[in-house]
Parts: sequence; C-alpha cells; structure tokens
Amino acid sequence: MALQHPTVLVAGSANLDFVVRADRIPAPGETVLGQGLATHPGGKGANQAVACARAGGVATRMLLGLGADAFAHPVEQSLAAAGVQMVVRRFDDLATGAAFITVDAAGENAITVASGANAGLRADDLPPLDGVDVLLLQLESALPAVTAWAHTARSCGVKVVLNAAPAQPLGAELLGCLDVLIANEGELAAVCADSRARTLDERLCSVDVPCVVVTLGARGCLARTPQGRIAQPAFAVEVVDTTAAGDTFCGTLAAALARRDPWPQALREASAAAALACTRPGAQPSIPSREQVLALLRTRPVPAEP
Repeated sequence: MALQHPTVLVAGSANLDFVVRADRIPAPGETVLGQGLATHPGGKGANQAVACARAGGVATRMLLGLGADAFAHPVEQSLAAAGVQMVVRRFDDLATGAAFITVDAAGENAITVASGANAGLRADDLPPLDGVDVLLLQLESALPAVTAWAHTARSCGVKVVLNAAPAQPLGAELLGCLDVLIANEGELAAVCADSRARTLDERLCSVDVPCVVVTLGARGCLARTPQGRIAQPAFAVEVVDTTAAGDTFCGTLAAALARRDPWPQALREASAAAALACTRPGAQPSIPSREQVLALLRTRPVPAEP
C-alpha cells in the first residue's frame, strides 16, 4: 500500500501577470520604453502553490477566486500542470486578479496588483481541512478572511504558515494562530509592534509567533526556530528576474515543513529554490523542480553564516 503524502493547502491569490522589461523602472510621472509585453500566471498564492507542488513529497491543494473571463484560463492551466488540486470560487461580477510588472535591467521589479476576484474570497470559502498538514496563507486576500482561515486551521490542529506580504500591521488574533511567520525586512518591521526593536534579531524575538523567518534577498535569510537561531546565506546566481523568488521560498519551505524536514535543511532548500527562480523570467515559469534544487545543492558546499 502506497504511503500517503503530507498535504499543504494554500489559500490565497491568483493573478495573470502582465510583464514589461525595461532598462529602468519609471519614476513618478516618467514614461520609459519597454522591450515587449509577456503574460504569465502569477499571484502570491498561486506562485506559492506551484512552488510547493514542485518541491516534491507533498500533495498541494489551493483555494482561489477567479472571474468568469479569459484571464482565468491560463491561471487554471498553470496550476493544473504543476499538479495543484484547485478549489475555485467563481465570480461573475469580479475579474480575475491581474498584476502589472516592470522588470529592470538588473532583474528588480515594481508591481501593481488589481485584486479582482482575490478580494472576493470569504471566511466560509475554506474547504474542509481533513488530511491537511500545513495551511499556507498570504495577505493578498482580505485580512478578515485570512484571520478566519488561520483560526479554523489552528482549531483543527493544522500548522499555519503566513507570508506577511504585502506588508501591513497584523493583530494579535491572527498572530496568535500562526506557527510560522515569513517576511522580508520591510514586512517584518510592519508586523513588529515593539518600537524598541531596531535590529533584525530584536524584531525576530519580539514577534509573538513560535517560528519567524526573515528573508534578506542577496544576504540570504535568518530564522528564529524552536531549535535556535539559524542563518542561511543566499546562493550566488546570475539574476534575470526576481519576480516570485520570495513566493518560491515560501512554497518550498511549506513543503519541507509538511515533510517534517529539519529546519536547517528546509531553509537551505527554500533558499536554493528562490535563487534558481531568479535565473529565469516570469513568475510560475521560473519556479524550479525539486530535482533542479537538489542538483544545485550538490554543487554547493554548505556555506558559512553571512
């Protein structure tokens, strides 16, 4: 009898991304000429679901909202191709979410999101959590819905992981339901309610969540875990496009936690996956497979702390 894989449920956003590459990101009031337009499936929730599915060893499901429009089809197609089982709420009066992304010559990006159907998801849209090991959330859905989903999962004994993006202050009710918080430096500062916490370590310790991970871009990541402080350096790669690197990190980490991998191993795989995502254009098309991540890890010795 085959062993059942652990299951991650992602609840959150799905968009169609409109991506323009340009020499630089325009300043306010400025127009710049781009080098063409491409569309890719995206959205923090969908990106993280694809990353989780490609990370291997877990079954991945996703709750998402979509409009009854042509933008929905490539979003669903990409999730299905990655092996994500979808629970879709369809809206006739809301468009599928869209993101407008400018990528500069250094691979950095600026993103504007039109939430559309993502904002229509409500607390009672969460599917049954039978067999779910990890619930992965972000903040591109309405905060009351995210809080309700986290509360339901906590009451069912499901591990709750929140990527606190886009940045915003979070209440004690939501933080009290979390097992893991993932944030970049700006997002962690927004979450941290203690104005006396100035350093990264002070902010990591001041947030009342059992595990806190802060991503640091080219400097790697830092985590406060029950096993202590862990610093994971970044993997040096040639950057093409940083879009979805953070989402790739989150989805890969959620899969590793569902597999019950040790924290050092989980952070190393998530960092390697995020690095590989920076070497290719687009959001979901850039997310690597587990085989590609393991191949990178075999070529790189465990680095020293940053």
